[in-house]
Amino acid sequence: MSTIKDIARETGLSLATISKYMNGGHVLEQNRERIEAAIAKLDYKVNYFARGLKTNRSMTVGVLLPTISSPFFGQVVAALDAQLRRRGYHCVVCSYEFDPQMELEQLQLLVGINVDGIVFVPEHIGAARLAELVEDVPVILVDRVIPDFRCDAVVADSLNAIYSAMELLFRRQHRRIGLIVGPQEISTARERLVGYRRVHEDYRVPLDEQLIQQGNYDLESGYRLFNVLMDLPEPPTAVCVTNYDMTVGAITAAHERGIALPEQVDFIGFDNLDLCRVVTPPLDIVEQPMEEMGREAARIMLERLRGSKSPPQLLRLKSKIRQFTQP
Repeated sequence: MSTIKDIARETGLSLATISKYMNGGHVLEQNRERIEAAIAKLDYKVNYFARGLKTNRSMTVGVLLPTISSPFFGQVVAALDAQLRRRGYHCVVCSYEFDPQMELEQLQLLVGINVDGIVFVPEHIGAARLAELVEDVPVILVDRVIPDFRCDAVVADSLNAIYSAMELLFRRQHRRIGLIVGPQEISTARERLVGYRRVHEDYRVPLDEQLIQQGNYDLESGYRLFNVLMDLPEPPTAVCVTNYDMTVGAITAAHERGIALPEQVDFIGFDNLDLCRVVTPPLDIVEQPMEEMGREAARIMLERLRGSKSPPQLLRLKSKIRQFTQP
């Protein structure tokens, strides 16, 4: 097996420089390229267990998601992992499949295998229990926040994303707009509902509570709740869906009912850019900054792993509306 000394001989760099790179430190770009080329050529394998015992650092970051099947989380993690790998860290990705007990167990697993930090998309766990579990491990929340838990977080500006989508539909003269929103125990879902209510207040448009349908951020919810909206005595003339999977479900339900989107019912989806672009005609979409969320989470995590003691950051990144439908 190749050793760090072999890497040093191959690159002509000092052991200190090689070690700095291996432990996630910053090295010159040309040195990083030489080291990575030598690692590939010599098929160097890091013994993470042995290094962890020696340095008390595993060079791993735990990533805990509600599900690994969502393309939204996939894009966030891909960007996160790319940035961390450039600094010598590797991701250990787990999911809890929306189950509160599994969420707790997976957190315990990540702490137990001595990850250096945790990037977490929470759903059920509260601040006190999380603080008890993670102790001194740096935690960065992504997509959602936990009230009263002090840590870094990277989220999209969910309130203004829905507000802007609703403004677009108001400009098209819609006044009965259905909203398919997620579980209200999740911070992003709460913010999206606030944006929906606030835009009605600001534009003095009467709000029918029947137009608000709460789902579970899954395909089945989107499918079922689109049908609920269409079965109302006075159905909406437009629908705004606030999650990737629910967007798929809603479009599927419309197709099965023979409803042409957006001609018969105007429609704005969420994050599912590929689907909304390939259907005919293409549909407008709220696109969250998924890659930017991953990159920023990695940047902050690396700062924490280098010992930064600055106050926790809450980054709210702007979403944008991809508008394919002509007004």
